[in-house]
Amino acid sequence: MSCDGPDCADALQKLYLFIDHEMDDASCEEVQAHIDSCSDCLTEYDLERVVKQVVSRSCREPAPEPLRERVLLSIRTVQVTIETREA
Repeated sequence: MSCDGPDCADALQKLYLFIDHEMDDASCEEVQAHIDSCSDCLTEYDLERVVKQVVSRSCREPAPEPLRERVLLSIRTVQVTIETREA
């Protein structure tokens, strides 16, 4: 990516908040206006939005049972270790 001006740096810093709709309306409008006028930041926005969608879609699938069992075993092991240290 070749954009490096102060407006670009500010827009890119706020990009995740913008994508997640976690900004006030004025800030959203500011970032949107910059993205609309800067092709480099628009490209970065599109990439980050697609990555977020892919991750979100992947997180909806249930974990395979063997993985779930290993995670639960790890959690139980940590719990036992903590309880043993506290006793």
